[in-house]
Amino acid sequence: MLAVMSEKTIALVTGANKGIGYEIAAGLGARGWSVGVGARDEQRRQDAVATLRAAGADAFGVPLDVTDDESVTAAVQLIEERAGRLDVLVNNAGVAGGWPEEPTTIDVETVRRLVETNVIGVIRVTNAMLPLLRRSEHPRIVNQSSHVGSLTLQTTPGVDLGGISGGYAPTKTYLNAVTIQYAKELSGTNILINNACPGYVATDLNGFSGTQTPEQGAAIAIRLATLPDDGPTGQLFDDNGVVPW
Repeated sequence: MLAVMSEKTIALVTGANKGIGYEIAAGLGARGWSVGVGARDEQRRQDAVATLRAAGADAFGVPLDVTDDESVTAAVQLIEERAGRLDVLVNNAGVAGGWPEEPTTIDVETVRRLVETNVIGVIRVTNAMLPLLRRSEHPRIVNQSSHVGSLTLQTTPGVDLGGISGGYAPTKTYLNAVTIQYAKELSGTNILINNACPGYVATDLNGFSGTQTPEQGAAIAIRLATLPDDGPTGQLFDDNGVVPW
């Protein structure tokens, strides 16, 4: 298995059983990559893998709850045994609170849940996977962020980001800040790490109210996952280019 895997780019996409994450996995799989479908729900994970394989992708399931240390450790062991390294990590898994959600009335437990998945989960998975990523010749990390996490856009008159968000939006701002620090620490390595803004995509995260399809939303993450060695790092991108922090 390791001999076969050494000839392919190995990727892991968290939260890949549906929506944008699934389309990211599909896009990378269409490039001939071996793609791990990270997901908590066993049936949805198996269904996603089966659909991807039916379309010709080399997909494999990775049981993964980004909020659970043991689950993440097991995911590392699975990829270690299957491929011996990891070339691309896409931290796509995320949750949303209510919307709009005012900070003066938000439940503290809601904030804690959002931070645990959207920020700490990314840190947990990234740090656990780094030893495998360091074995890659062209390692890439892509974190799924959002325009709502941009402090510049949030404070620009006339820019409508959908109302007040006392929970979800700040977690994406936090994630942006964390990514900058990763980029600083990894600046002397060949690991490129960037954040992606998929746009306003119709998914269950927003009650399918978005104006773009999941496939369209996946495009920027796929682009960042396939950056050349001299590509950018430590930045926030959407389909049109760099997004201000």
